[in-house]
Amino acid sequence: MSTDQDSCYLCKEYFRDPVSIPCGHIFCTICLKTYWDHADRTGSYNCPQCRVAYNKRPTPRRLQSTRSSSYSVHTQPSMSEAYPPPPPDPDYNYAGPQDVGCDICMGKKHKAIKTCLMCLASYCEKHLKPHYENPGFKRHKLVDEIGHLDRQICPQHQKGLELFCKTDQMCICVLCTVKEHKGHDMVSAEQERNEEQQRLGATQAEIQEKIHERLKQMEELKQAVDSLKSSAQRAMQECEKMFGEMMRSIERMQQEMTKLISSNKRAALNNAEGHLERLTGEITDLKKRDNEITQLSRTEDHIHFIQSYHMLIAQTEAEELPTVSVNPYFSFGPVTKAVSEMKIHLHDFSNEELVKVAKTVNKMPFCQLDDVKRRNTIKADEVTAVYKTPIMQEPQHREDFLKYACVLTLDPNTAYRQLYLSRGNRKATLKRDPQDYPESASRFDCLPQVLCKEPLSGGAFYWEVEWSGEGASVGVTYKGIKRAGYGDSCRIGYNRKSWSLFCSDSSYSARHSKDQVEINAPYSSRIGIFLDHSAGTLSFYTVGNTMSLIHQFKASFAEPVYPGFWVWYESAITINQLS
Repeated sequence: MSTDQDSCYLCKEYFRDPVSIPCGHIFCTICLKTYWDHADRTGSYNCPQCRVAYNKRPTPRRLQSTRSSSYSVHTQPSMSEAYPPPPPDPDYNYAGPQDVGCDICMGKKHKAIKTCLMCLASYCEKHLKPHYENPGFKRHKLVDEIGHLDRQICPQHQKGLELFCKTDQMCICVLCTVKEHKGHDMVSAEQERNEEQQRLGATQAEIQEKIHERLKQMEELKQAVDSLKSSAQRAMQECEKMFGEMMRSIERMQQEMTKLISSNKRAALNNAEGHLERLTGEITDLKKRDNEITQLSRTEDHIHFIQSYHMLIAQTEAEELPTVSVNPYFSFGPVTKAVSEMKIHLHDFSNEELVKVAKTVNKMPFCQLDDVKRRNTIKADEVTAVYKTPIMQEPQHREDFLKYACVLTLDPNTAYRQLYLSRGNRKATLKRDPQDYPESASRFDCLPQVLCKEPLSGGAFYWEVEWSGEGASVGVTYKGIKRAGYGDSCRIGYNRKSWSLFCSDSSYSARHSKDQVEINAPYSSRIGIFLDHSAGTLSFYTVGNTMSLIHQFKASFAEPVYPGFWVWYESAITINQLS
């Protein structure tokens, strides 16, 4: 959907007799009628644009010409006809979607080239000729086509705006000076424009200076990015080189350790082999002597026995064999232990050093946005009015939710003029006739919406809403949501500043910015809304004996939010009292 709502979603042309449906989308009367006439065969009615479903065919509501600032310049001159002429052939395009069509052309419109501030109409080249040729148009003022011609008309007297009221800071017509602005400080629109033109020049100079500053910052940022890339590349190369050297150093340590173990193993083996060889010789000698003793013990020659015995005994007593002792605990375990300890120390050391390096790098921001303006947007008196509650756990039952109930009231200064507030500003109903509200820059001037007075921030909050009729939306928004016009920037839930749940008689639709989620859940006329501002959650529940979750948004709320509502014709919303 285009944010300026200048063309019908179905025919892609300028609006002809525009009408609105409960979900808020707008179409040409004939386009919507044709679309839903086909849907009569199935009995299933959906919005052509957002696909919200309805159990029965909703009744379209014609937009009031005085309110349809975004559409009236494109509509046919006669708004009272039952149906406008059929839409032009889409294959033949005289005036494009971004062009202003001639107000005189019927059917296929030519592109307007001039606007008459006296006639308050735009003309193509063909229909502009009378202004040049007929003397009766001599005093008419022609300007290049400006679009949004309805803004040149006084909504109360239907006269051209020619003057500027300095007292009320608004453009007025001549008839306004008689009653509504009688005695006010007034000047011609031309004089006011000349004064504002000077201020505009100063503003433009300021903007150009800001552009220069931004370009300078952008150039600095680009240079910093190039420097960052070069620095990162050098750091990676140097780190790769140093880690390679450390790995080679560890490999050398491994080789030295392997040599140490091998040399000690060879020395121990050589020593053991020498002892084995000596022990083998000694065993051979002893076996030979044992054999001689055996033979001597068997001889019958006594003299030979006596002589040999003394010799053998003397030889045995004179020989002392060394004892070979073996260390049963000898092993290379200490080497393994030493290497293991080295590994642990190296691991701990490397981790500590890596953490130090990471902390050092992370403390140096590459670039950051110094948003001073944002920090100063919340005024001191507004902060004191913000509700605050302690951190809590997610509620499970309605009794748990009621612990966080907050008192909310609708703000008449934000209410659309046809919204009627009652029950102590807790109920809003869309009426046919505008209400007598004072002028307010906070008011939604084109959409049937209203906000609550109370900002919510820094904790958890719960409130319940009763809705009735064909459709309504409940949600929250930042204070900075746009208030003028029909565009998405004004609609609660259709932009980055707001979140909403649209309720119809057959379905729900959760909306935030460009995201939309269609939800099939049981119908409920009472919706419970739970906001945990600190945790960044906004939840919608059907309220009954049990709480049933319809949808939950997750967001990082950057500032206080205000509960807000969108109400359709013959519909109403009521904030329930929970205490």
